[in-house]
Amino acid sequence: QVQLVESGGGLVETGGSLRLSCAASGSVYDIDDMAWYRQVPGKEREEVAFITHGGTTRSADSVQGRFTVTRDNAKNTMFLQMTALLPEDTAAYFCYADIRDHTPSFQSYWGQGTQVTVSA
Repeated sequence: QVQLVESGGGLVETGGSLRLSCAASGSVYDIDDMAWYRQVPGKEREEVAFITHGGTTRSADSVQGRFTVTRDNAKNTMFLQMTALLPEDTAAYFCYADIRDHTPSFQSYWGQGTQVTVSA
């Protein structure tokens, strides 16, 4: 069974930094696209940053220049380096990945989320 587990969230002051990690475990044969999403209560989940297997990235306008997404394919892990954090970055952050176990097709997986809180 495949699992995605996020870590690295917490409480930080405005202007501070955090590094989130997302690790895939279990019967992971291949990982295609990966992404970070965030959600605040009462709002839809929004994509923050996206990265392909080959390392091509895109990020939301609201975080460009502040957040950087990377991945380590050998360790089935994705990272989100967040700098210059703002109170509006406060949200639950979720990891997403398209993962193939030993079957032919990729399936979508979500992590359980990690809370990031930025104090004013």
